[in-house]
Amino acid sequence: MNEIFQLNLRHLDALLVTGRSGSMSAAAREVSLSQPALAQAVAKMERVLGERLLDRQPGGVSATVAGRTMMLRIDRALHYLAHGGRLVRRSARLAPLPHIERRVTMVQLRALIAVEGNSSYVQASELTGLSQPAVHRAVRELQDILGTDLFVRVGRIVRPTDVASRFVRFARLMLSELRAGLEEIRAMNTDDAGRVTVGILPSARAIFFSDLLARFTTAHVSAAVKVVEAPYRDLLAGLRQGDLDLIIGARRDPAPHRDVVQEELFDDDPVVVARADHPLRDKKQLELSDLLAYPWVVSAPGIPLRNKWEQIFTSRGVAPPRLRIECGSVLVTRGLLLQGDWLTLVSRDQFLFEYRAGTLTEIGDLGKELRRRIALTRRRDWMPTPLQADFVERTHALARERDER
Repeated sequence: MNEIFQLNLRHLDALLVTGRSGSMSAAAREVSLSQPALAQAVAKMERVLGERLLDRQPGGVSATVAGRTMMLRIDRALHYLAHGGRLVRRSARLAPLPHIERRVTMVQLRALIAVEGNSSYVQASELTGLSQPAVHRAVRELQDILGTDLFVRVGRIVRPTDVASRFVRFARLMLSELRAGLEEIRAMNTDDAGRVTVGILPSARAIFFSDLLARFTTAHVSAAVKVVEAPYRDLLAGLRQGDLDLIIGARRDPAPHRDVVQEELFDDDPVVVARADHPLRDKKQLELSDLLAYPWVVSAPGIPLRNKWEQIFTSRGVAPPRLRIECGSVLVTRGLLLQGDWLTLVSRDQFLFEYRAGTLTEIGDLGKELRRRIALTRRRDWMPTPLQADFVERTHALARERDER
């Protein structure tokens, strides 16, 4: 991320204008720079990116392949920034701010994102390497440009306003586009360069995801995959602001936001699981009395698997039993199952190794009433890099294989 902050927003805008106009002189007039200053800006970007972006000719300039690639990402990035600026100004009942990319700086955006994410100027200073006065000044300048306060002080911490958090989301989306552009340009000279950042939920964390990672990394030996495990709400927030490329896990119904898409992968049948010598181990068909006779450990409300667990009882006309332990940790749940007569509801893949080792077993059969769909979730307007697109295609291919077994 730090290398992205080395880019200059005015220089990015200047490159985009130059590539579109095909003329250094026309672009210089539009962005209010002298031709020498514009030429220096483009040259500096070419040094940072390590690629020639424009071909200079007597009749004008034209974008190279690398230039066109970067210009597409810059266009999307500045669109996100402009949209965030419009939201702020509209909330403050102010007129739109034209060409916000020519008014704000990367230093200001970096300071804003750090303060918003840490609720502290001190921590923002430590995170960014900027002095505290510099962080204060950058945020103050940005507030002046946008025409509204972005933070309120509550005791020793500062809290972002709702409009600040919305603006930060679009600033992060801007950064994600620029990061994708850098990776695409690097991939022109280094095969498999780039990274995929995946949020993963317990329902897809075991066998399926391990197989997917093994296949992908074998095919792309220089690629990196960052796997993020967190509650769904946190993963969704990361996805919507560009910190994650996609999420793999149980489908939400309805979809959580209009700006995300859920692409179905495969069916998953959660089952009741207990220790191998549980009193119900020989039960082939579970009765309601069996389900109520033993303690359960299940994840917190709002999780699809918790909803399925509640359905076991409500479909039989009774209220779910009181839970003594609510826990979403697979490791903690496994440990608890081994130490008593506890029951839980999980995907078969999640206890496959314990089943093979003879320590945990599936209890009874509840049929297909608990079936759920595993999905890949992405932003609706996400434009993946070729590497990321291949990861998505391999995900769907593996899911089709699984359905055909």
